[in-house]
Amino acid sequence: MATSSTLSQTQRYAAGALLALALRQAQIHQRVLLGSHGLDEGPDPETAVLSSDDPDGRDLWTHDSRGLLRPVLRFLEIDPKAWPGVEKTAATSEPKHHIGAFLRKVFEDEDDGEKAAADRSDLELALAKAVDAMAMGLENDVAPGDLFKQHVFGGDNEEQEPSDDGSPSSPGGGGRSKDYRKMAVLYMLLSACVADVNMGEDGMGSPRIRKGYDARHRVALRLIATWLDVKWIKMEAIEIMVACSAMAAAKEDEKSRESTSPRSRWQKWRRGGIIGAAALTGGTLMAISGGLAAPAIAAGFTALAPTLHALVPVIGASGFAAIATAAGHTAGSVAVAASFGAAGAGLTGSKMAKRIGNVKEFEFKALGQNHNQGRLAVCIMVSGFAFNEDDFLKPWEGWKTNLERYILQWETKHIIALSTAIQDFLASRFAMELMREGAMQTVLSGIISAFAWPATLVAAADFIDSTWSVAIDRSDKVGIMLAEVLLNGLQGSRPVTLIGFSLGARVVFKCLQELALSGNNEGIVERAVLIGAPISVNDELWGPARKMVAGRLVNVYSTKDWILGVTFRASLLTQGLAGIQAVQVPGVENVDVSELVVGHSSYLGLMQQILEQLELNTYYPVFSPSTPRSSTPRSK
Repeated sequence: MATSSTLSQTQRYAAGALLALALRQAQIHQRVLLGSHGLDEGPDPETAVLSSDDPDGRDLWTHDSRGLLRPVLRFLEIDPKAWPGVEKTAATSEPKHHIGAFLRKVFEDEDDGEKAAADRSDLELALAKAVDAMAMGLENDVAPGDLFKQHVFGGDNEEQEPSDDGSPSSPGGGGRSKDYRKMAVLYMLLSACVADVNMGEDGMGSPRIRKGYDARHRVALRLIATWLDVKWIKMEAIEIMVACSAMAAAKEDEKSRESTSPRSRWQKWRRGGIIGAAALTGGTLMAISGGLAAPAIAAGFTALAPTLHALVPVIGASGFAAIATAAGHTAGSVAVAASFGAAGAGLTGSKMAKRIGNVKEFEFKALGQNHNQGRLAVCIMVSGFAFNEDDFLKPWEGWKTNLERYILQWETKHIIALSTAIQDFLASRFAMELMREGAMQTVLSGIISAFAWPATLVAAADFIDSTWSVAIDRSDKVGIMLAEVLLNGLQGSRPVTLIGFSLGARVVFKCLQELALSGNNEGIVERAVLIGAPISVNDELWGPARKMVAGRLVNVYSTKDWILGVTFRASLLTQGLAGIQAVQVPGVENVDVSELVVGHSSYLGLMQQILEQLELNTYYPVFSPSTPRSSTPRSK
C-alpha cells in the first residue's frame, strides 16, 4: 500500500478531493462570512473570489499556479489524470453534495482481505489513541508522558474510547472505527500539506510557491475538521506529532546522506511511511517548526515511538526515541532548533538589520511555555496603549492557547507618553466640559465635520496632538518592519496569527497592507484580530489587507470608545473609524463589545475575556456574549 497509509487508493482520492473543496470554500469565505449563506446558496462561487482581470481563474487557491493542491495530490499518489477532475469538482456551485459523497467514500472499507483490514484497524486505533493522549496533555496543560503510557499502552479503558464529542462510544461499534479513520485522514492530509514534494519528471503541476506549512492549508484543515466533527485540539496534537516525525526523519537521514544518491533517498522516503516526504527533497531540510525541547513532550514522544514506528517504519523506533531523548536536553534542543527552527536567530533573537525612520525599539518577547515544542503555528500580539511597560504583556497573559506566542514590544516611550497624555486629558476640565456638552454622542455619530466640533473638543484634540502624531507615524513604520520579519521567515515556515490592540491594531493592519504590496504573500497570515483599531473604514484600504488573511479577520469595536474618536479626528473620523463602528467590507467579521468596553483603556483588563469569547479556534465566526466583569477602569 502506497506510503504505508492506512487509507486505500479510493480513500486517498476522496481525502484529496475534500482538501480541494475546503481550499475553495475557505477562499470564498474570505469574501462571504460562513453563516451568512448556505453552502448551496448565496453568491456565485465564481464571482465570490475572482476579479474581472482574472478570467482564467489563476487567482483561485485550487489553481495550478498556486501550488497548494497538486503537490498534495502527488503526495497522496493520486493519478495525475484525475487532478483536473478534482480541481473542477472543487469549483462546483453545489459543494455540499460532493462533500457528503467524499466523506462517505473515506469511511467505506474496501474488501481487501480480513488480515489487511485488521492491520489497518490496528494502526488507526494506535494513531487515534496517540492523538487522544497528546490532546489530553495539551488540554490539561500537564506533562503528557504518563498520559501516553496509560492511554496508548494501558488497554484497560479501550471499551470507553471517547468519541469526538467527548462521550464514550459503544464498544465494537462502527462509531469508534469512524473516529479512528478521522485521525488517519487528518494526519495524512497534514503530512501532505507540509511535504516539499518534488513534482516529478512528468512536469505536471507547479511546485508550491511557499514551502512549509501554508496558512491557507491550515484554514482548509480547520474546515475539514469541522466537516469531520473533530475538535481542533486534536488537530493541534496531530500537528505536534507530524512536526516531531519530520524532525526524526530528518535526523535519521543525516546518517545516510553521504552514502545515498538523492534519487534513491527520495524513493526511500516515498516508500517509508505516511510522513514520507514531509521533511526532505533531495536532502534539503525544510524549516517547519521551532524545535522539540520540552522534556514533557520528549517523554511523551518516547512512549509514542513504537506506534509511529509502525506508521513510519523507515525511521525506526530507535530513531524516534533518539530524537526525543536529545530534545529533552539543552544541547539537543539547540541542535534541533538550529536544524528545524526559524530562519536566522528566530523571533526572540532577531536584530532588525533595516531600521525604518526613527524607530528605536522593536523587540519580540516569548510568552508562555509553548516554545520549542514542535508547535506548527505562531501568534504575535501587539499592544498599542500602555501606562507602563508591564501593559505590553499583561493583557495577553491569561489567554489560554496552544499557539507559540510572542509579544512585540515597540516604541515603549512614545506609547506610554500618548496613553499618559490621554489620561491627563480625561482628568482635565476639557473632559468635564465635553461630557456636559454631550460631545461623546456628537463625535461617535460620524456625520459631522471637524469644523462643527465644539470648541472644547478642538482644544482637547490639540492637547494630545503632538504625541498622537508621533505614535501614529511610528506605528505605521513598525507595521512595515513586522511585515519584513514575516517575509524573511523569522517565524519559521508556519502560519501566523496577528492580534493587535489600539495602535497595535494599526501596526497589524499596516503589516497586512505591506504584505499585499509585496505580492504572493497570501500564505503567511492565518488569522488577524484588530481591537479598538485607529484605522479608517475606507474599503479601499481593507480589500488588499483582507486578501492577506487566509482565515478570520476580526474587527472588535465599541461604540462607547469616544476618546478614540477624539484622538483620531478630522477627515478620517468623517470617513468612519474601525475602533468605534463596523467595517462594511465583505469578509470582515465585526464584533461589537460595547456592553463590555466603556472606554479605550477598558480593553487592558478585558483582553483575555474578549479573546476567549471570540473562540478563534472555531472556523465559524463566534462571539459568546457575557455580562461585563465588575472592574474599575483606569479611564474612559
